[in-house]
Amino acid sequence: MPKKRSNLQNKSELLAVRSLLGAIGALPLETSMRFGVSLGKFIGSRFPKLRRIAHRNLEIALPELSSEEKERIVRGTFESLGRHLGFVSHFKRFQHEDIHNLVEIVGREENFDPAQASGRGILFFTGHFGSWEVFHLLSPAFGYGMNVLVRRIDNPLVETHVESFRSRFGAVTLDKTKSARKMFRVLENGELLGMMADLNVQEKEGVFVNFFGVPASTTTSIAKLALSTNAVLMPAFAVWEESKRKYVVHLEPPVEYKKTENAEEDIKNLTQDVTNVVEKYVRKYPEQWLWIHKRWNTRPKGEPELY
Repeated sequence: MPKKRSNLQNKSELLAVRSLLGAIGALPLETSMRFGVSLGKFIGSRFPKLRRIAHRNLEIALPELSSEEKERIVRGTFESLGRHLGFVSHFKRFQHEDIHNLVEIVGREENFDPAQASGRGILFFTGHFGSWEVFHLLSPAFGYGMNVLVRRIDNPLVETHVESFRSRFGAVTLDKTKSARKMFRVLENGELLGMMADLNVQEKEGVFVNFFGVPASTTTSIAKLALSTNAVLMPAFAVWEESKRKYVVHLEPPVEYKKTENAEEDIKNLTQDVTNVVEKYVRKYPEQWLWIHKRWNTRPKGEPELY
């Protein structure tokens, strides 16, 4: 249970968030994102603990890389996070008609449209990669409603502020701790739902599957939802394309699955398949994944801690 927060603390944090996003967002979008990259570099230089976590993750996942290559990826992680912040700071300034120019979608005709035509719900999954908040903008781009599962921010004032721009274009956020029935209903009704697939979870909340060849405690929610509702399971990753100076959302072919009489094995196998897709994108664009998160924190019983 989170500690009780004082009203002063909540208001102070809200002021800090509004001031930061307001200051960055007052600049032209391109300038905001470049400033964000610089801010990311600054944060990386001032928070050695986060850098140590990132380097440790790279030792676990990609031990074959040289120290120079690992440092380049860590630096890129902070730059990517800052760029993402610069982009998000403009959410309140974006207009409905701007979305198509701001974000490019690849795979809509060949992957999304057939899935939509099937009448089944579509369960998008992504990771803390590139700009994961971009999916809140996609309602006007798709022309359909979008539901996104989120973790509510502990500060209710900051949560209300963030929610105001997350939902500005019609996206509906669902609280991951209170929306189990709603998630099933959304998919059973043929709607769209987006979820994160790369979070470390407690052992009782997930299953251990391989991520970069190392067991990682991974949420089973995505697999359970898909198997229970027969939803189309579609990978979606927002990649920063430097040559285009924009985020490109890649909609991958759906992850195929089938139900057997062994529900537990079905869930584990599908969770592994989902994790494999996340790993594919992290390997392809390593600088754009959030390496500062302790992905392998929860360990199988009897195994030593990795951090």
